[in-house]
Amino acid sequence: MMKTDEKMIVKGKRLDGRKPDDLRKIEMEVGVIPNADGSSKVSFGKTTAIAAVYGPRSLFPRHLQESESGIIQFKYDMATFSVDDRKRPGPSRRETEISKVARLAIEPVLFLKNYPKTTVDVFVEILQADGSTRVTAINAASLALADAGVPMRDLVVGLSGGKVDDTLILDLCGKEDNYSDADVPMAFLPNKNEITLLQMDGRLTPEETKQIIRNILHAGKEIYKKQVETLKRKYSE
Repeated sequence: MMKTDEKMIVKGKRLDGRKPDDLRKIEMEVGVIPNADGSSKVSFGKTTAIAAVYGPRSLFPRHLQESESGIIQFKYDMATFSVDDRKRPGPSRRETEISKVARLAIEPVLFLKNYPKTTVDVFVEILQADGSTRVTAINAASLALADAGVPMRDLVVGLSGGKVDDTLILDLCGKEDNYSDADVPMAFLPNKNEITLLQMDGRLTPEETKQIIRNILHAGKEIYKKQVETLKRKYSE
């Protein structure tokens, strides 16, 4: 991992004033793209993702179809203006990797066998990047799928954990993401505590890894409540 001489935690507070287990301000909205079957906008602090879902719909060309199941196609993309240094247009290796792991994180909640020969297409665009973009994308995709009325076993919650200055933290911002001792993005089904994504960049002891997982599962319940409230708000207005 990259190193910096700047202390990331001073007197128990992080660079943005949060305590180690505090999450950034979370904002969620659904129905933001009228032409999509379902859509959402999710922000964790400055990190903002917008998601659109289309389907289930017929999949073409036909050789891509699964005769006994539908499939999910997931595209994660970062806008060229989403980072301080302008990103080069076109998919990068990182975006291709995140598209795959995000698809695998979402796939277990969908009843794809009910829709053979079809596809559910999920598009996520990162409008502003300040750390933890893949888990923000997963939260946005989960809300957009629910907004589209796609049958789901559960919503999917995404949250990052990590370690800086020998302290375990949650919801890494950009500097923490870049200079942490460890970064652990995770996604799970909140009503089942079933983990669908768990990655780690850096080094942690086995006990630290277990503790971060426990912290994410606990804090993720508040994200889940926010997801449910956001969906309910659309239909109560």
